[in-house]
Amino acid sequence: MKRLLTLLCACCFAAASHAQSAYVPTPDNLRAREAFRNDRFGIFLHWGLYSMLATGEWTMTNKNLNYKEYAKLAGGFCPARFDAREWVRAIKASGAGYICFTTRHHEGFSMFDTAFSDYNIVDATPFGRDVLRELAEACREEGIGLHLYYSHIDWYREDCPRGRTGLGTGRPGTEVNWESYYAFMNNQLTELLTGYGPIRAVWFDGWWDQDQNPGFDWQLDEQYALVHRLQPACLIANNHHQTPFPGEDIQVFERDLPGENEAGLSGQAVGELPLETCQTMNGMWGYKITDQEYKPAPELIRYLVGAAGRDANLLLNIGPQPDGELPAAAVERLQEIGRWMAVYGPTVRGTRGGPIGPRPWGVTTQRDDRVYVHILDLQDRELFVPLTGAKVLRAVRYDDRTPVRFRQDDEGVLLRLGEVPDVTDYVVELTLRR
Repeated sequence: MKRLLTLLCACCFAAASHAQSAYVPTPDNLRAREAFRNDRFGIFLHWGLYSMLATGEWTMTNKNLNYKEYAKLAGGFCPARFDAREWVRAIKASGAGYICFTTRHHEGFSMFDTAFSDYNIVDATPFGRDVLRELAEACREEGIGLHLYYSHIDWYREDCPRGRTGLGTGRPGTEVNWESYYAFMNNQLTELLTGYGPIRAVWFDGWWDQDQNPGFDWQLDEQYALVHRLQPACLIANNHHQTPFPGEDIQVFERDLPGENEAGLSGQAVGELPLETCQTMNGMWGYKITDQEYKPAPELIRYLVGAAGRDANLLLNIGPQPDGELPAAAVERLQEIGRWMAVYGPTVRGTRGGPIGPRPWGVTTQRDDRVYVHILDLQDRELFVPLTGAKVLRAVRYDDRTPVRFRQDDEGVLLRLGEVPDVTDYVVELTLRR
């Protein structure tokens, strides 16, 4: 261990010893929530040792790889093509407002310089660089928000309590120690929230690993209190597939838009917190060399629009390659989304879910007196929008400002488009009387 492990222990638990039974977000936290909602679009980066195997981030448990053998991957991990500024600039050009980076995934390898384990990218690899620090600096330079993914489970550590995953990695069951593992997690969180500048959100994952052990206590109150004490504006999200717990600031949906449950992970009710849905570009979170089935850019754009129309953000995933580059197919889609956002970005960024809920034809978003009707699937030249309680003063195509004929009555607004929409997203802007 390169530094004394007592560096953070004392201050960590003195402040986090009281349960956060009645969480009251600070004014800074509430402002951070609104900034988060304004972005509407972020990029997820799943990167770790698993990228070297190129079979996805769950390979260690799916293939029951021995934890000591798996750890030898670190000796060959040298992503020489990694360039944080190149990543961040490509992401910013796509129109995304933030990045969520995996600091430690379930495999247990820390992608930052930590004092509490030698199993990290600085100490255990020939690369020897703190990629998180470089990424944090690039995000600050480019004005991009930084969110940090942090796993609640670990298939490598011997003290980590066993759940339903990681059971075949060869760890002895004699060393399980929740107090030790909980201290480790909180010490790492303290490092992340004191050593890398402002962090806008911590994105937890893994609570579900103990779903067959309902009596297991993750002690989230104390952990959430620690995060909010260290950075009061920092938002907390937890991918637990439940309704939000006390102390959380974002409600997360995985592979589904809020209110839908096609993937089987998002049956929970939609709450009042800011919403985020995470989705993959292809079929995998971590890099998988055989998965080249990337979703077409128009499909990803429609997913982004669908999220915005449900008052949610889209966190779109990329699995970086082991050499440190973003896959070319992912970069191409970032560029295509960026071209669309350059024109239509204001119809999603900074908006809220519109007055008309999702319909088979599309969604609406709204900013002040402007309602944006996003027509995603319509086989007619006319569209009835059941907008009531507000007078429409003007209707135009958003892209070229061409007037759109309309008729309004007590039931809503009939838009006469003059053509059957055949673009990715046909947007009509309605100006309402204040």
